[in-house]
Amino acid sequence: MRFSLKSLFSPVRPAALGLGVLAVASMLLPTPASVAQPLRDGTSTSSLPSLGDGDGMSIAAERRLGDRIARDIYRDPDYLDDPVLGDYLQSLWQPLLGAARDRGDVPPELAERLAWELVVSRDKRVNAFALPGGYLGVNLGLMAITDKPEELASVMAHELSHVSQRHIARMMTREERMAPWMMGAMILGALAAGSNPQVASAAIAGSTAVAAQTQLNFSRDMEREADRVGFGVLTGAGFDGLGFVSMFDKMQQSSRYDDGSFPYLRSHPLTGERIADMRSRVPSGPVAAAGVQVGPVKAATPDASGAGPASSGLRLDLPGTRGASRPAAGLPMPSRNVHVLASARARVLAENSTDRQRAWLANGRVANASAGDRYAAALSALRLGQRDLALELAQQLRGAVAPDARPTVDALLLDILLSPAAGGAPSAPAAQAALLAELRDQALAGTSRASALLGAQAALATGQPQRAVSRLQAWVAQQPRDAAAWQMLSRGYAAQGQALRAIRAEAEARAAHLDYGGAVDRFRAAQALPAEQRTDGMELAIVDSRRREVEAQLRESVREEK
Repeated sequence: MRFSLKSLFSPVRPAALGLGVLAVASMLLPTPASVAQPLRDGTSTSSLPSLGDGDGMSIAAERRLGDRIARDIYRDPDYLDDPVLGDYLQSLWQPLLGAARDRGDVPPELAERLAWELVVSRDKRVNAFALPGGYLGVNLGLMAITDKPEELASVMAHELSHVSQRHIARMMTREERMAPWMMGAMILGALAAGSNPQVASAAIAGSTAVAAQTQLNFSRDMEREADRVGFGVLTGAGFDGLGFVSMFDKMQQSSRYDDGSFPYLRSHPLTGERIADMRSRVPSGPVAAAGVQVGPVKAATPDASGAGPASSGLRLDLPGTRGASRPAAGLPMPSRNVHVLASARARVLAENSTDRQRAWLANGRVANASAGDRYAAALSALRLGQRDLALELAQQLRGAVAPDARPTVDALLLDILLSPAAGGAPSAPAAQAALLAELRDQALAGTSRASALLGAQAALATGQPQRAVSRLQAWVAQQPRDAAAWQMLSRGYAAQGQALRAIRAEAEARAAHLDYGGAVDRFRAAQALPAEQRTDGMELAIVDSRRREVEAQLRESVREEK
């Protein structure tokens, strides 16, 4: 069964079911009784009990269900794998996850067995969501409306806490007679109902749909717990606790005239009690007004401009885009300088209206335009096909931004120089070719995912496939589930005439996105190459071993769906 990411983030209409996977789960299944357990929370003396672990539904079953739904997400055209935004989100996500582990909210077993993976949707509506098994998603629209990193981090901390407290598993426990694949089908059907009730009616029985419409949201206890635990996670990671308050204020104001652009408000409705609780957790008076952080603050080195803690942007050294690894000690917190550029990027990538892009282009060219507006102007010019103007605006911005934001602009410059409109590096003017070579070498020496992918892409574009292959081989050795890296590595191998390795890399890319059937087909295609293209005995052995492993995963997934 397939579903659309647009339906996942569509607004709730009177005749439609709610959205947000956590909300959907509560709609589909009766809410189980809370299990009162104390929760370690050094930020509050609240007596609200913890809802505890999910009883009945095992961690393994929850992960399998999440994998099954994630498989369809990866195939959806609204799924976006943007390395620059991905690195920025990881710079927020990894400190949050590390703080949750330190606090005991994510015990070792949960850390190891759930995915803890972020996915991004192109949708410009304001929303975030969580799936069973530890998959969390962010809409571009949510990134676009936030002004500070702590605002976006507060939403992510809230969603993380829904997962760490196993709210999804708890809501599903009551339906023990229902097979996991059936739960997944019902969730996907309910998500599709957000924009197409006819699709949902084919997946969900009428009586279930009627019952679902009476339970649009989480229980109040679950929302309060996610707020409270999330606040502790946010401040424990070193973010300003006022981010929760300012984000709540922003959504509360938006709720007064919501036209469907804020579906997050439907699946996580704000109440006066929740807002008051968050406000009570931060200092009042001059301390709060000054934006002093609540909770431990991680070490950070101010940038040369004194604008804030340094963030390495394109060269950000992250512990990995997958899994629950702790961030490296002393990892600097993301600054507002970088956030405004990431927010601008999200805003432009979510918009397909050329009129809106032209407006952003004009707005970013005025004398007093902000860095975010100028970034949006350059990216809008690129999307409008005005490559030379985009390059000019990006180069001007590069010289004007704070040092910590410059690598993010460098990534934009690589986007522009590598765009199809460039006509290929060899025919580019000498100055542009020199700039591309400079940025290529800088990116290849970087440690972030954006550096690896953009640097490799630049190496391929400038006729240096060996450099691309070397960088990507090192990357996938550390990040074996990076589908985009495997796909680009396949291009590098093909450019070197290594057909066996190129096809194997394609197979690994499909396996990384849980498309086990497609991966097996590609492994078999590699084994079926003519003898003269199968002379690498070591690579053939790897192909055979991986084919057997993925075939076993395919058989297991088929059994679960029966």
